[in-house]
Amino acid sequence: MAASALPALLPYAMTAGIGLMYYRRIRRQFGRQPWQPRRTMVRMALLALVLASLVLAGVFVPGAAPAVAAGTAAGLLLGVYGMSLTRVDLVDGQRSYVPNPWIGGALSLLLVGRLAWRLLHGGLMAAQPPATGASPLTLGLAATLIGYYLSYSIVLTLRMRRLAS
Repeated sequence: MAASALPALLPYAMTAGIGLMYYRRIRRQFGRQPWQPRRTMVRMALLALVLASLVLAGVFVPGAAPAVAAGTAAGLLLGVYGMSLTRVDLVDGQRSYVPNPWIGGALSLLLVGRLAWRLLHGGLMAAQPPATGASPLTLGLAATLIGYYLSYSIVLTLRMRRLAS
């Protein structure tokens, strides 16, 4: 394969990689999951960083602040509610949990659908060049998803600590 063909294949490779990441994320919404404290702590730190960058984007993107604020609030509330539907167990001395698949899966699919819509109607497939800047709707949906997983991870950590004692 020629080196000049690599840049042409890059969008397809990135799309496949992102698709694989979302597949793994959605697959983790089903069945018993072992609790891994280090992974959860790293996830919380990264999610907090991403949420901070979304809040910063909400400040600088015109009209995005209300969408990011509403999305964050909705995500935090959904995370706490989703955690109330989660079953936490101690099986063979190993802490584990069974998440409710519907909330996290629906939010993930909603964001993937929004990104696909944006790609098809304002990205690579459009006849005109894409609009500059981020969409407030996309930022709001991303804030909802990030807020959900952040609050879910925090409450999960608290429940796992309570289970250990």
